[in-house]
Order: sequence, then C-alpha cells, then structure tokens
Amino acid sequence: MVRLAAAAAHFTRDVGFDLDRVKMIVSHARDAGVALLALPDGALGGYLTDLRHPDEECLPPLLEPNGDEVRSVIDIAGEMVVCLGYSERGAGGRRYDAAVCLSGDGILGRHRKVHIPAGVAPLFHPGDGFAAFDTPLGRMGLLIDHDKTFPEAARTLAVDGAEVIACLSAWPTSLTNRAPRMAQDRQARLFDLYDQARAAENQVVWLSSNQSGRHGALHFLGRAKIVGPGGEILARTWSKGGLAVAEVDLPGIVGAARSVLHHLSERRPSTYGN
Repeated sequence: MVRLAAAAAHFTRDVGFDLDRVKMIVSHARDAGVALLALPDGALGGYLTDLRHPDEECLPPLLEPNGDEVRSVIDIAGEMVVCLGYSERGAGGRRYDAAVCLSGDGILGRHRKVHIPAGVAPLFHPGDGFAAFDTPLGRMGLLIDHDKTFPEAARTLAVDGAEVIACLSAWPTSLTNRAPRMAQDRQARLFDLYDQARAAENQVVWLSSNQSGRHGALHFLGRAKIVGPGGEILARTWSKGGLAVAEVDLPGIVGAARSVLHHLSERRPSTYGN
C-alpha cells in the first residue's frame, strides 16, 4: 500500500514564500505518510492574473529547469516523490508552462504544457509531446491543467505505460458565467468531470492538484483530488487549501480495473483516423 496526495494551495510571485509553503506542505504530507505528492501548477512563482487580458508586466518569474529553486525542492523532497509546476525559461528566452517530478535523488520526469488556451497563447510556447517516466512507485506521467481537456494527452501517457497520472492545475472559476456558489460553477463541474473521465477511460490512478484562492481577476477552484481507475473519487479537498490523501495498492487497484475490461488492449487505432 502507498499513500498519495494532491494539494490545493495558493502560491505567489514571491518564490521564497512559495518555497516555504512547499516545505510546509511536504512536511504535512510526510507526517501523513505520503510517498507521492502533487502540488499545483505555478507552485513556484504563481500563475497569471487574467486569462483574457493578461498583464505582461506581471508574469510569473522565469526559472531555469535545473536552477536553484528546483534544486531547493529536491532537497525538501527527500524520500518523497513530488510533482510541481512553474514557468520555465527555454531556449531563446521562450516561456513554457512546465512541470517537474522529482525526489531527493534528483529529477525523475518533466513536462511542458502542450495545449495553451487562446487568451494566453502569445505568452507561452507549447510543449511538443507527452512521455511517461519511471519512479520508485512505478511508471507515471504529468499533465498541466488545459492538457486534460484533450483525451489524447492522457491516453498517450497510458499507452506509454503510465499507471499514475498527475495533472497539475491553476484552474479558475468560469470567466464568462460566474455562478453564485462554486458548486454550481461550470468550470468546477468540468474540472471534476475531466478528472474522473480521464482516470476511468485509461484505467489509471489520477492525482489532480490545483491552485486555491484569488490572484488578480482569477478565483482558483481548489478541489484537489485522487481518482481511482474506475473514475471514483478516493479523496478530495474543496475550495480552500488542503491535502487530498488516499492509500492505495497501486498494482492491485489498476490490475483489478483492467482484469475484465482492458481499455488499452481493446483499442482499435486503425479505425479512429485523425
């Protein structure tokens, strides 16, 4: 059995503050016996303040993929596997919305967000693919918020052997049709729907982390969760910060889900077209 956790938490432009918050959340997770922790997108440096008219003078800081900030999280992680997101400086100064999976032994896997929403497309360069990687807990993959809207993204990771997928988000409430209560919000419904659908259709364990609180014009949902391979929510938070923690037998729960209906082996790729 292994304990998994997904965090809902608020992060800022102050990377020093963010590192202190990462250290605190990792400490709480360690006390809970967690072996794999998913932190939100923008856990180092925060996210944007507006998705329709982003302020280019107030963007998250660009961090180096192997810079001091990431190395600090490696030191904090110790024996735990930790996933988190940040804005990455690429070749030629390109800005990527990036995620990294690491432990005290170093970097285990990386991902650059492929699907960039139209309003922020001029700010971020898209990543160029999806690849699973090996960890002490098994093979897993990373996605970043809008990536989960596209079934092909999670499916590519599952076909590449991922049995655990961590989707790190900075997912806000609806920008166009604000609901009086978060439970009625369209984006809250879609956030949960995508989490459960992607887990069930690929028969994987799904960790969904998210930012919480307000930043500029954005009100982030929180609603972190662990979803089982049948689409069942095993643990969750609500709108405020917190940890969703679930204890699972990873090979057992995935194997049981695939014992009768094995979605990956039953695919008919030659019939799907583009």
